[in-house]
Amino acid sequence: MTRHLFISLRITLALLVLTCGVYPAVVWAVAQTAFPHQANGSMLVRDGKTIGSELIGQDFADPRFFHPRPSSGNYDPSASGGTNLGMTSKKLLGTLASRTASYADVKPANGIPADAVTASCSGVDPHISPANAASQAPRVAAANHLPLARVQQLIASRTEGRFVGVFGEARVNVLLLNLDLRDAHRDAGP
Repeated sequence: MTRHLFISLRITLALLVLTCGVYPAVVWAVAQTAFPHQANGSMLVRDGKTIGSELIGQDFADPRFFHPRPSSGNYDPSASGGTNLGMTSKKLLGTLASRTASYADVKPANGIPADAVTASCSGVDPHISPANAASQAPRVAAANHLPLARVQQLIASRTEGRFVGVFGEARVNVLLLNLDLRDAHRDAGP
């Protein structure tokens, strides 16, 4: 019996070293070598300052910028998660009605995009649909004194297709689009 106990302990220690030491070190080394930007959180740095991650949505309330999807966690990644309210929930219906009412003055040509009034499951989704971006384009163009066509070009340049051409939907990264918008506004001058 003692012999079996020592064999079990040796196997446990060997697996501990492999799974908790060697394997994570190899994965870390490969990630840092092959994908350093992604492995370090896809952080964006402008003018020497970290301004955010491509993977985590941020709140942009200023009318000069594109707004992200609503967040049930106030864009806090540590509070990530949805509301878990069902379609029969009066609270959810009231929230949707309130968000829809904020579009009363916009009146998008093709209706209000669903992702403009519904929160993502994570609450920190960095993307919006191209339709959502297009519905915000007139407001953003006017607030930045840019031609609508220029803002639409920015949206088109930041529109990502389906993953591998099959999975998901087309999407626009809000932070990257707003950075492009800031640069276009800066280039346009006063």
